[in-house]
Amino acid sequence: MEIDRTRNTKRNIFWGIINKIITLLLPFFTRAVMIRTLGADYLGLNSLFSSVLQVLNLTELGFSSAIVYSMYKPIAENDKDTICTLLNAYRKIYKVIGIAILAIGFVLIPFLPHLIHGSAPADVNIYYVYLIYLFNTAISYLLYAYKQALPSAFQRMDIISNITSVSMGGMYILQIVVLIGIDKYYPYIILLPISTVINNIITSLYVDKAYPEYKCKGKITDKQKAEIKEKVLGLFINRVCQTTRNSLDSICTSAFLGLTITAMYNNYFYVINAVTGVFMVFTQSMTAGVGNSIAIESVDKNYSDLKKINFVYMLLSGWATICMIVLYQPFIRISFGADYLFPMSVVLEFSIYFYVLRMGDIRGLYSDAAGLWWENRYRAIAESIANIVLNIVLVQFWGVHGIIIATLISLFFINFILGSQIVFKYYFKNGKAGEYFKYHGIYFAVTAIIAVVTVMICNRINVGFIAGILIKLVICCIVPTILYILIYKRTKIYKEAMPWILSKYRLDKKLSFLLK
Repeated sequence: MEIDRTRNTKRNIFWGIINKIITLLLPFFTRAVMIRTLGADYLGLNSLFSSVLQVLNLTELGFSSAIVYSMYKPIAENDKDTICTLLNAYRKIYKVIGIAILAIGFVLIPFLPHLIHGSAPADVNIYYVYLIYLFNTAISYLLYAYKQALPSAFQRMDIISNITSVSMGGMYILQIVVLIGIDKYYPYIILLPISTVINNIITSLYVDKAYPEYKCKGKITDKQKAEIKEKVLGLFINRVCQTTRNSLDSICTSAFLGLTITAMYNNYFYVINAVTGVFMVFTQSMTAGVGNSIAIESVDKNYSDLKKINFVYMLLSGWATICMIVLYQPFIRISFGADYLFPMSVVLEFSIYFYVLRMGDIRGLYSDAAGLWWENRYRAIAESIANIVLNIVLVQFWGVHGIIIATLISLFFINFILGSQIVFKYYFKNGKAGEYFKYHGIYFAVTAIIAVVTVMICNRINVGFIAGILIKLVICCIVPTILYILIYKRTKIYKEAMPWILSKYRLDKKLSFLLK
């Protein structure tokens, strides 16, 4: 079956951005309302239990990505029987996972008090709150979550985005109403599992209607089972890495620095997470398309595409990083208040953290689409161990700075450097890893120079607070854009990448000034 990759990617990006506007802005407003109505400790409790349950989600092992990856080839060959057997296996696996999450979750209950430095809010039973979060995590696996594999594999993530926008958007609006009108914590969190149930039911009804020919039937072959097991084990190791990078940072912050600092840390991290969510719309929208391209196109063609996509992606990442450096503090201040500000050095660390994360995104996109999870296992193990050890050691000396710096060290040297070498060794095999690193070095240096110029200009703005934010926002939109174009316009990569990307999305006429 031939998939229109460009059309699907454009559709996925459009609706994905709408989804992110709803599911990132609304929870941000919810956090702001909560910190003003209930206090920072309640927000810290939310962050802690969300992180604990993300660790429990490791039980999923990565089956979803392995199953979707296994569907790329049968979809390209229109092999409906194989797709049905894979879907059936996925359903059975998810039932086991849901039960396992509940079982492990109950075992962890006696250890909950040890994860909080100091005391929890007096009117909250931490065990009740934890059980609600636990039920919310498990019910998704037990109730139709496996059906999301079909629209994902067929590159129709826009469908998932739209359903999530409706269910989650409604939940956040109700949570804000509850916080303002009732000012109680329990009604606020009980809306979470209710929303999850509604989301899964709507997804199930849509998939049954849109893909009636695909039913859970048949049994996967021993060859398919062996391939999936290898992919799953590699995925599990990689998921451990991702979880230790994000969730265990919050857990370490809570255990060593307390709930209030955890809330402050997560306010700043939420900004990174929100902007990352927008960037993930682009990468997730391209995943199935890249998987299809890897299945039918040459390695040389895919490497050429990687260079072009990566160039444009890092331009956007650099611009976003500069905006964060300039606008981070005003944004946190206006949202949560001056009492919840970290020093500017933390802002710079978080901004670099964001940029380094983005450096590996497009490479990671091709790595995942090529199914290189098993080949990445040792890299993921090394990153996880380094991150955990450095977190525990550096937080003792530098507090929040230690948490961020620990993650930066493991992220750059192990995830980016070693992870990139693995992709070039096992997929591209063209000996051009050095060229790839050289490009990234140039992109970082250019972004750093433009960031210094932009910050120097913004620091000269001496007007009212709100007016200053608006002026700085305009400066961040104009100055980096002009400087990027002036610096790159005559380079070979710009001349190759910009026309190619713009023509893909039929923007070459509307944005023709970028090509002159």
